[in-house]
Amino acid sequence: MNLSRRQFLIANGAALALPILPSLAAEPKGKAKKPAKKLVIMYIPNGIVRRCFFPGEEQAALPGFVGGFNADKTKKQKRIENKPGVYPLELTSTMLPLKEHIKDVTLVTGLDRTFKNGQDVHAQGASCYLTSLSPVQAAEQGIRHPNGRSLDQVIGDAVGHSTVFNTLEISCNGFTAPKEAIEFDNISWYGPGKIAPSIRDPKKLYDRLFLRDSFQDHVADVTDLVLADAQALSKKLGRDDRRTLAEFMEMIRDIEVRMEKMQKLLASVDIKIPKNEVLPRGEYIRLQADLMLLAFQMGITNICTFMLGPERWDATLMYEGVFDKPVQHHNMTHNQKGDGYKALQKIDIFHMQQYAYLLKRMKQIKEVDGSSMLDNSLVTYGAALGDGATHQFYDLPMIVAGKAQGQLKQGRFIKCKSGTLNSNLWLTLAQLMGLEMDEYADSTGVLSDLWN
Repeated sequence: MNLSRRQFLIANGAALALPILPSLAAEPKGKAKKPAKKLVIMYIPNGIVRRCFFPGEEQAALPGFVGGFNADKTKKQKRIENKPGVYPLELTSTMLPLKEHIKDVTLVTGLDRTFKNGQDVHAQGASCYLTSLSPVQAAEQGIRHPNGRSLDQVIGDAVGHSTVFNTLEISCNGFTAPKEAIEFDNISWYGPGKIAPSIRDPKKLYDRLFLRDSFQDHVADVTDLVLADAQALSKKLGRDDRRTLAEFMEMIRDIEVRMEKMQKLLASVDIKIPKNEVLPRGEYIRLQADLMLLAFQMGITNICTFMLGPERWDATLMYEGVFDKPVQHHNMTHNQKGDGYKALQKIDIFHMQQYAYLLKRMKQIKEVDGSSMLDNSLVTYGAALGDGATHQFYDLPMIVAGKAQGQLKQGRFIKCKSGTLNSNLWLTLAQLMGLEMDEYADSTGVLSDLWN
């Protein structure tokens, strides 16, 4: 057989791309092409409870939180200076969900985000996260808001041409009507004033990734259309590929069932007014993550930004298994006095659990050469605020997971010199993804301690 490596199952106008199957590949067995590197930039909104996130701070005296939304104007926390170096990684209480992945992740501290007055701190946090240019800096350079082309788009320009989409943008914002301006819910930009809109609806994401025409033009369950083709194809595959195809089809079926459940929830309520989020957050986030992983597995894209939630966005969210009733995340960040921070930390842990789920799934998915998807990936997890209570733009929380095909040594705690720009990390990621570039935005160099 002389088939292309990109295979499809097609029935009644619906096309479903398959994962790479060596049995159908043109390359001889044992000489399969090296898997492509993947990049995921996962973003958490509204900062974190830093004392529960950074090692060595949890048992220290409470910082004296000031309540209310003027906390950042009335109380400035004294900066804790880093002693630069590489240390063994010890998991804090917020990071405990990563226990089974401790050898797959590295914690990085000491990173600062460039900040100057000129835009709301939350909007600037999201919109400037991957451009590393503040509104003032952009104006000085004659660049119109939102301050240039974001990192994911720059990397996609260079390495995304072998896939259907150079990049993919996903948000886990379950509301249909806006609560804030668009820059609060996006971190990816094609260029000044040109947003790369994130996809929030799982059904629309599925439609864009896997169906040739509109989802509405096809039956709800695409697996019914392609099942017969899949059964016929499996007879031509080797044992390992039959298992891969079976796992792939099972994952597709599972996603279809979960999407149907989500659509029933949405159909039962009025979602035009975003008073409450309808979709259970954990189920919703994991569904979006699995759709992203399918896109990776099928070669639709290799670069993705993934927002766990929008910045500020004062609307109640239901964190199933965490609180008995919906809560406002942003509001809670400004009410950390007494034991208030402990309730807020529950959301930090919840977000960390979703990150751990993503890493677990990526370790389970095998690539064409037998390595795991995580072995071939870079998966960052971070926020644009170091502390949601005071809006501090320094000491940003950052975790880097994956091996980048052996280029990263994991299981470490890297303390950068306090004041190191986060654009240095972005430059490092770009080089790890294969780009030949010496600077990005206001970077001053790479984080050499990250390299193996």
